[in-house]
This record gives sequence, C-alpha cells and structure tokens, in this order.
Amino acid sequence: MSCYLVAAAKSWNIRNSEKLISKYPEHRFEVITNPYGLTEAFVREAYPEYIFFPHWSWMIPANIYENFKCIVFHMTDLPFGRGGSPLQNLLARGIYHTKISAIRAVKGLDQGDIYLKEPLDLSSGNADEILQRGSEIIYTKMIPRFIEETLIPEKQSGKAVTFKRRTPKQSEIPDGLTQRQLYDYIRMLDGEGYPAAYKLFGDRRVYFRNARFCGGTVYADAEFV
Repeated sequence: MSCYLVAAAKSWNIRNSEKLISKYPEHRFEVITNPYGLTEAFVREAYPEYIFFPHWSWMIPANIYENFKCIVFHMTDLPFGRGGSPLQNLLARGIYHTKISAIRAVKGLDQGDIYLKEPLDLSSGNADEILQRGSEIIYTKMIPRFIEETLIPEKQSGKAVTFKRRTPKQSEIPDGLTQRQLYDYIRMLDGEGYPAAYKLFGDRRVYFRNARFCGGTVYADAEFV
C-alpha cells in the first residue's frame, strides 16, 4: 500500500479527491485543504509517494519540495506561461487552447521537470467551469498515471515566458475592448475566490458575471454597488 497526499483548496478538487480515493482503495490518501496542514512533521509521518497540487495558491515550503516528490499542475504549455494567474493571463492574450503541465516543484517558480501534459480548451465557460474541466483532466487522466505507471520527467525546453500574478485592481474592465475581449474579460474573473470584473460609473461599481456571447454581442448579469 502506497500513500499519496493531495493539496486541494477548490471545492471541485476536494470532490474529485474523494472520487480518487474511492477508485484506489488499496492505497492511502490524505487531503490537505489549507496551507497550515502542509507541515514537514505531517508529511514525514505520512511518507507519501507523491504530493499532488491540482490548484494551490500558496508557496510550497522548501523543506517539503526538497525532500518529497511534489507535483504541481500548471495551466500552461510550459515553459510558456510560468508564474501566476495563468487562466486570466491566457485569456487576456486571446489564447483559447493550452495544456496542463504536470511538473516537479522546485525553487524556481514553475521551472521543474515535466512529467506529462494534457490539452485544455479555454474557448468557452467562466473561470469556475474551465477550472472544473481542468480538474477532471487532472484527476482522471494525469494523477492515475502517477499511481499506475513509473513516469520519467524531462527538463523544460523552449523559450520561457513568465506571467505576473494579477491584482484585484486589474479586475476593472479597460476601455477599448472588442465584444469578444469583453466576454473573455468577464468570464475569466467569474469564479470561486476571484474578484469579479467591474466598471466604474461615478461613485458606483458595476460588477459583471455570467457572461454570454451571442451573435457578436455580450450579455451579462450586472450588480450595482
């Protein structure tokens, strides 16, 4: 019997972790849902084959990734798109097809060796829907390969492009967007834990969610604050 740890904060990743546990009753799993649970003492006691990070917003402590195989799932075709806010940075650039890269966590951000990649379509859906699609791919196609196979990672190759983590201030919708760009801007911020896209009108903010793109026109729900 092998042990695996899953560091998962998003609700859908927690649900998919439960399915994963049911699929492999012969192994032991522990699910960590916040950074306070990811301690060296806990990990050493569990002594896992791998620690999986399907969507983790916190830094992994060096004493964890240096001593255990920590697998990060990053939503870009690495080395393109290292860094923060990959979904938002991709859609802001009009990129609708990407890959989820499974890499070994190292000191350099998203610079670890690559175990495997799987394609992901970003052309439709809001942030939550896209992340849920990505979660399904991670839990049904990628993590099982780590459990069932012996994977050999390869070093990253090609030109590295680094993304900057977006700030809440960047949720304000800029002027001059096309209708398609406006649709992408609203939906890329419409998700669990993200500050919704907004526009200032005098002393009020109007937040936009549930964007639809029909016949070249954007429709969305608006909330005046």
